[in-house]
Amino acid sequence: MTLVAEHIEGDTRDRILEVAERLFRQIGYQKTTVGDIAKELRMSPANVYRFFESKKAIHQAVAQGLMGEVELEAQRIVARPGPVKERFRELLTTIHRMNSERYVGDNKLHEMVEIAMQEDWEVCVAHMECIAGTIGQMIAQGVASGEFEAPDLQLASLCACTAMMRFFHPQMIAQCATKPGPTIDQMIDFVIAGLSPRH
Repeated sequence: MTLVAEHIEGDTRDRILEVAERLFRQIGYQKTTVGDIAKELRMSPANVYRFFESKKAIHQAVAQGLMGEVELEAQRIVARPGPVKERFRELLTTIHRMNSERYVGDNKLHEMVEIAMQEDWEVCVAHMECIAGTIGQMIAQGVASGEFEAPDLQLASLCACTAMMRFFHPQMIAQCATKPGPTIDQMIDFVIAGLSPRH
């Protein structure tokens, strides 16, 4: 395949995902068909299937794109210089904010995530592992700078993720919004206190 053909193929693939995400937001994940996506793009459903083997594959790619944006932003915070505790707080707050903006305020997109979680899509599992790994990187930086103490980095990362679950998991963010509990700042304070060295 020539470079030009590859570029056109990549461009078409991106357009399919763009239209799919827009339709998921407008008419809902369940109601959107491959035919709807093809019609918007003025192409045949068979042409869409050239790029994605199934409707589920399109959904997975859309979910991957949305989750990938969160992962990129998280990595950007980890890579920046500055005191670890401040960046750690920013990291946890950013993951919460981005997940809230993407899924909770948007019922139609929330439906897509709900089904993704139920079907345990590989992208969801990979995303959770990526976020846990990124949090682990930040904790490792804190250990190196003396701001944190964590003999077992993997365990510390898992504990931090579990503590933040109601602020990270789209369904839990929605369900816990009106329920009593700590604020996100109080929860982050608690996690940071647990990681701080015992003097």
